[in-house]
This record gives sequence, C-alpha cells and structure tokens, in this order.
Amino acid sequence: MAEIAVIDCGPATTIQDAGRFGLQRFGVGPVGAMDRTALAIANLLVGNATDEAAIEFAGLGGRFRVSEGVARVALVGADAVLSVEGEPVAPWTSVTLRAGETFTVGAPRSGTFAMLAIAGGLDVAPALGSRSLHLRAAIGGLGGRGLRPGDALPLRRGTVDGDDLVLIDPPKPRVGPIRVVLGPQADHFTQAGIDTFLSGAYTVSQQADRMGYRLNGPRIEHANGFNIVSDGIVTGSIQVPGSGEPIVLMADRQTTGGYPKIATIISADLSRFAQLRPGETVRFAAISAAEAIAAAREEAKAIAALRGRLQPAGSIDLTSERLLALTLVGGFVDAHAEFFEEETV
Repeated sequence: MAEIAVIDCGPATTIQDAGRFGLQRFGVGPVGAMDRTALAIANLLVGNATDEAAIEFAGLGGRFRVSEGVARVALVGADAVLSVEGEPVAPWTSVTLRAGETFTVGAPRSGTFAMLAIAGGLDVAPALGSRSLHLRAAIGGLGGRGLRPGDALPLRRGTVDGDDLVLIDPPKPRVGPIRVVLGPQADHFTQAGIDTFLSGAYTVSQQADRMGYRLNGPRIEHANGFNIVSDGIVTGSIQVPGSGEPIVLMADRQTTGGYPKIATIISADLSRFAQLRPGETVRFAAISAAEAIAAAREEAKAIAALRGRLQPAGSIDLTSERLLALTLVGGFVDAHAEFFEEETV
C-alpha cells in the first residue's frame, strides 16, 4: 500500500474533486475545487481523469512524506513552488517520489488556490458521490474534515508506470474583466445600478473564503428592495444585499438565497476569479448566455487538447538558470510558453 504522511499544512488544506452534483434540491451544495482548471491540468500531468480528487491548498502550503510505496505528484494553480528534498520541481511538471522522500508545497506568491494531484488518486471513501470536503456540512474529505499534521493519506495506486510528464505550451491566463451573464434578477436593479456594477472597480474584501467573496466598491442601486423569495443559487451567482455591495457565491455556497442576483460569473471565468486575493481589484463585463455557453465549450476543448501537449519530462532541458528566470503569475507561467518554444526549436 502506498501512503503519504502529512507533516504540516495550513488549516484550509482539503481534499477536493470536480464536485458533488444532483443534490442541491436536498440542500447539498456541489463544493469541489475552487480552481477546476488547475485540478484538471494537475490530474492530466499524473495520468488521472481530470475530475479525480486532489489536495487543495488555500493561501498556505504544506510538507509531506511518502511513507510507503511510490507516488507521482503534480502541482498546478496559484504561484506556489513544489520542492522535493529541498529541490524545486519545474512548473507544469509531474515528479515521482519514493518511500522516505519528503516534498513541500510553498505558500503562493500570487493567487490563492493550488491543486496537488497524485497518480491514481487518494484511497478515500466518497460521500454522496464525491470525495470533496464540504466543511460546514462535515461531508467528504478525510472523515468530514480537512487535512491535519499527523494524517496518513492512503493512495489507490502503489506503483507508477512510464515517465514523469511536462506540459508543453501551457495555457496562458485570460486578462481583462470577469465575464458575467446578467440576471436572473437584473430587473430588481435600476439601470443606473446595473451601469454602476459594469463600470465600477471592486476590491476583494477580507471576507473571502470558499463560500463567497464580499466585494467593496460602488454601491449598486436596487429598484424594488433587496429581499426576494429565496430561490436557487449557482456557483458564481452575484447577490447584492441591502449594503449595495456585491457578494460572489463560490464552491461552498448555500443552495438558496433571498437577495436579488444581479449577474452570474460564467463558468469559463470562475477559476480566474477564484484566484483573486483580498485587496485585489476586479471589474465585470456582461455577455450573452449564448456567448457564455460558447466560452464553456471552448474551455473544455482547450483542456482536452492539453493531453496532446504532454511529453516525458526527461526530454526537456530544465536548467536551474532557466527555471529561476520563469515568472509565475496567478497560477499560470507567462514565460513558460516562450521557454519551451526556445528549448524545443
């Protein structure tokens, strides 16, 4: 049996997969990884299905040891460095560790959420169809809780085959406003209120976690009060309470809410929004539902295409000088594509 021991980790280190779906009518939210793009890419690098459960780090890193067997891991997401026995691992690369080896995930220098995928996945029993932890409901994860120092994480695979992998020409981050579809209660706001929302700059407040991000900025004017009959919420719903400042509901959100929702962040931009830190600024731009669907399909196609850009890590010359020159921003490596273009010509 293969096993990873938790030596140290931050309090918000949890097990997350793509989420728990089909149960919202019973009051059970989907949860899942905050950055699902990072989850998918990390899993591809270790040979897993893109929705396999991984370890999510929020703001802080951790230190681990392979206590038994062999483990292949990959870290993707926020700008955090994965090191094995003190030696940094190249970004967008998986690495194989033997029993007794220690690896560290550093605190991110930018971004918030990093995903550590492990070949074969964690041998943790699913709860209601998912291994994702919903902390407030004590469902999933490691017995209904997050990871703690002293935990032992059993792996479903005790050996690994083939080479470690590197992703050639990784995706570049989208820039610009976060795209939204207006509604479903846009008629509860004046036109001036909608214009304020779409033209204003908002700052992520200190009240930001897996449940939701409160934003500070220009007050949004309601047209018919700020209470509605509670109705369903999706991840990315943007409620506007009586304060006039928006709240973006995230993975651990409640399933219904009684504040009007001015807009919904499109699924293709949710991972990018999730990586914002308190104090960072965000703007929004409205698109149509048809454009949102097209963006979701484009993102799914782009992730599927990444399989064809995986190569054995040993085939790429990752010199320490070149690695130190790389600049990580918000979970994506701006210089990485240029680096591989040079090295593979």
